[in-house]
Amino acid sequence: MARQERSTAMAPRSPAALLTGLLTALLVTMMVGPLLLPAVAQTSAQTSSQSSAQTSSPASTPSSSSASSTPSTVSLPAAIRSVLPDATLAGGGIYRWFGLKLYDIRLWSARKGIAPDNWDSTPFALELVYARTLYGERIAKASIDEIKQLGIGTPAQHAAWLEAMTRVFPDVAEGSQLVGVYQPGGATQFLHDGQPRGQIEDPAFGKAFFAIWLHPKTSAPKLRSALFGQKP
Repeated sequence: MARQERSTAMAPRSPAALLTGLLTALLVTMMVGPLLLPAVAQTSAQTSSQSSAQTSSPASTPSSSSASSTPSTVSLPAAIRSVLPDATLAGGGIYRWFGLKLYDIRLWSARKGIAPDNWDSTPFALELVYARTLYGERIAKASIDEIKQLGIGTPAQHAAWLEAMTRVFPDVAEGSQLVGVYQPGGATQFLHDGQPRGQIEDPAFGKAFFAIWLHPKTSAPKLRSALFGQKP
């Protein structure tokens, strides 16, 4: 009897069951996958770098660990010009989640150059241009998870920041632009497709939020280096 049960448990799944499993996995990936998982971005960076090394095409998809654009090739977006008129591009890359491109990301500094070890003393804007649909509520929850992982803030602050982000963050789709503007000691402003979306007044929030990408202890150091325009 034991052998018969073992044989039954190892029987191959039907095509319908396999299809259902694949569709479920795809649904989870597209709709539930968190926005902010720097560790995955780092893994993607390594994979993309290996792929780039295997092709001679200069148009290969840039990895999240290397700058995808330079000040000479990317003009200052109007949304950022409206709040930081003299901003210059520090660096950027591509963010992927298990191979799926979620967004392009660029760091714009109000001053010429931004010090990686003192980034929170400089006004800047972080620009994200999305490649797929993500829900604002999911973005907010994933952001808080990353902030907690860095050990920043108290439970009371986490609750307040989550409520504020849920209120401010929009649902996004392919081509949507979301810009976060950091002012040392001031409120953090967000713009969606060039239009003001709202701001979060707590000065501590801005440093905590942008630390997800810029903190020295980020789980994606290669992506951090790319944003600061450093070579890996």
